[in-house]
Amino acid sequence: MYAVIETGGKQYKVEQDQIVFVEKLTAEEKDTVSFDVVALGSDDGIKVGTPYVDGAKVTAEVLKNGKGKKIRVATYKPKKGSKRALGHRQPYTKVQIKSIEA
Repeated sequence: MYAVIETGGKQYKVEQDQIVFVEKLTAEEKDTVSFDVVALGSDDGIKVGTPYVDGAKVTAEVLKNGKGKKIRVATYKPKKGSKRALGHRQPYTKVQIKSIEA
C-alpha cells in the first residue's frame, strides 16, 4: 500500500517505514505529525480524493530538522567590475512514515 501526501506545496509518494525529506515543518524531534492524503493505492486499485481522500491519514515521526547542502550562486557583470557570490541552504525535516490509514 502507498499514499500520495501533500506538504509544503509538494506531493510525495510514500510507503510505510520509508524515510522522506520534506519542506521544514514546525515540529520538534520525536514528534508525531499527520499529513493529508491526496491519493491512496493498494491491491484493489487507486483511490483519488477531491482534493483529499476522506478518512485517510498518514502519520509520521520527525527524525531530524536540518539544512541541505549549500548551493552557490555567482553573478558577474562584464566591464563593470561587479561580481557577487551568494549561498543558500534549504531547511528540511526528515520524517519516517509510521502508518497509512485508509
